[in-house]
Amino acid sequence: MTWISAKFKGLTTAGQERVVGLTTTRQGGVSAPPYANLNVASHVGDRLGDVLANRAILREQAKLTTEPFWLNQTHSTTAVEIPYEYREQMPADASFTSQSDTVCAVMTADCLPILLVDKNATVVAAVHAGWRGLLDGVVQNTINRLPVKPSDLSVWIGPAISKQAFEVGAEVKESFVERYPHSDEHFAKNSEHQNTIKYLADLPAIAASIMAGLGIYPEHISFSNECTYSNSKRYFSYRRDGQCGRMVSLIWLKTDASQ
Repeated sequence: MTWISAKFKGLTTAGQERVVGLTTTRQGGVSAPPYANLNVASHVGDRLGDVLANRAILREQAKLTTEPFWLNQTHSTTAVEIPYEYREQMPADASFTSQSDTVCAVMTADCLPILLVDKNATVVAAVHAGWRGLLDGVVQNTINRLPVKPSDLSVWIGPAISKQAFEVGAEVKESFVERYPHSDEHFAKNSEHQNTIKYLADLPAIAASIMAGLGIYPEHISFSNECTYSNSKRYFSYRRDGQCGRMVSLIWLKTDASQ
């Protein structure tokens, strides 16, 4: 199993030592095609036994002391505090916690996985943001629920579909620009056919712009710069493959910083 480690800027030394964040790749699991290999999602048609085996591999190799809090993601704007508000299979697209060894998790296969931690690592959050959730305010809803100032937050945006691969209709661009005027610069005209214009949308940049507008310092926002669509060996991509597995992005606070 392989994963990409999250990078957080602006944290104190103690904060850096206490927080762990990562995004898995598709490599190292037991699922058969089209879910090969490390699919952790139970809702995409994969064999449940293989999904559970992959989750066990994840727990063992990432040295998790508890099972991640899996969400029923519906492209909503709901953020829940774990473990207190959590119910199994509850619909939500973000979670946060101030408890140690309590693992926030979001699954993706093109959408943005956004991991957040404050500079002293007293609270962490994980957000699943497709374009609908991003437009509707899942990032704002999550940040507004955290018990810290936005200026104290550090953010990592993990592997997701890149601007070069994410084509949307004019109605998507218009919706974003109406709500977030500065997002206009993150769309580029890509094609026009029979008066239908398509644009390329830079979701990571749009998310960063939204978070900067909320008070997070731009220099404390980091990007994996990994494109899920263009790297089929490393990542699942719903837009590329349709039926496919899911990666997971995790973030948690360690009880013992030496772990």
